[in-house]
Amino acid sequence: MALIVQKYGGTSVADPDRIKSVADHIAFTRKHGNDVVVVVSAMGKSTDNLLSLANAVSEVHPGREMDMLLSTGERISMSLLSMALAGIGVEAVSFTGDQVGIITDTIHTKAKILEITGERVRDALSQGKVVVVAGFQGVSTSNEITTLGRGGSDTTAVAIAAALNADVCEIYTDVTGVFSADPRIAPQARKLTRLQFDEMLEMAGVGSKVLALRSVEFARNHNVPIHVRSSFTWEHGTWVSAEKSQGESSMEEPIISGVVNDASESKVTVVGVPDRPGISAALFENLANANINVDMIVQNTSKDGLTDISFTMPKADMKVAEEIVSRVASEIGAQGVTHDSEIAKVSLVGAGMKTSPGIAAKMFRVLADNNINIHMISTSTIRVSVVVSSADMESAVKSLHTAFDLDSGTAYSAPLPERK
Repeated sequence: MALIVQKYGGTSVADPDRIKSVADHIAFTRKHGNDVVVVVSAMGKSTDNLLSLANAVSEVHPGREMDMLLSTGERISMSLLSMALAGIGVEAVSFTGDQVGIITDTIHTKAKILEITGERVRDALSQGKVVVVAGFQGVSTSNEITTLGRGGSDTTAVAIAAALNADVCEIYTDVTGVFSADPRIAPQARKLTRLQFDEMLEMAGVGSKVLALRSVEFARNHNVPIHVRSSFTWEHGTWVSAEKSQGESSMEEPIISGVVNDASESKVTVVGVPDRPGISAALFENLANANINVDMIVQNTSKDGLTDISFTMPKADMKVAEEIVSRVASEIGAQGVTHDSEIAKVSLVGAGMKTSPGIAAKMFRVLADNNINIHMISTSTIRVSVVVSSADMESAVKSLHTAFDLDSGTAYSAPLPERK
């Protein structure tokens, strides 16, 4: 008997009919001899509605109270789904993150999982029950309710799969798998059958929204196979695992797996920075202490003892970061700070890059031929990322997708979620 962990996103449980459909699919999985643990997100736009309520009552949002508020969305989903399962004769029990024993650190709204005890889950499974868990939440070492940040339900599902040594973690969402590009930008994007953990990790890290970065990190670290599927069609999707399947030879492996775009970041430049030891540390340590993730960093060549430092970071953290950067810039004697929110990151990702020289050169030539200027560049062994103007993002994605032979030849026709 296999143990399957299934995660259903907000659109998958958006209304009573969708919840009943999910219950039917869980019952189908259970009927085929599998133990099932289900992780659910909040219904539809419930989290957005809760955030709106918070904004309506106050401009001050203490992290502890935000976690208390936002964690309620998943609790509604888990209880309704358990009722739907009971209605079709499937015995189920729902648990909060606290009840499951998801122990986190003490960082409110962006907590990280430290361990999962999972005793109540194991007991319920041994009694033949389906276990439904509220995603996105846990309890801190200080015994406070915490939430896990963006994509937290994905992380919950993979972490539970790792803790229970599950056979697979199925992530059900509103797309049919992971694509070679966003089909809303590149209509001829193709669904990828399989990806290695490292490829998916790079894609999630540079902006792919299908899987949360931390969930892929957890899966790689604990070797949990992930199957990304659609809860609207139930068709087979994309497998993410340690290796390609045995039937796939290295000769058939594409050099590039996908083109990923991300318009959620801003670029900050500290102008006229004194070029001496400790300056960068002073800047980035303060940002790290505020739990702000910095992405790409470029420092210009020093001239007359001064340099410029540019970096990208989430737009959502810009308000907090501006205060920190302005203060540090003043303390270190920099000439000023600028920021540009009209940027986008476009990345090529593929394990085949390791043994294929010239990928970056070709990428830069394609962008140049399309009159697209590059602001910043970052690379890894299986990724090349550039920052361009947000107005050039779609042109960059389309031209690169075609230039690297990723076009499928036919336009993707399935319904797609709205772009955020």
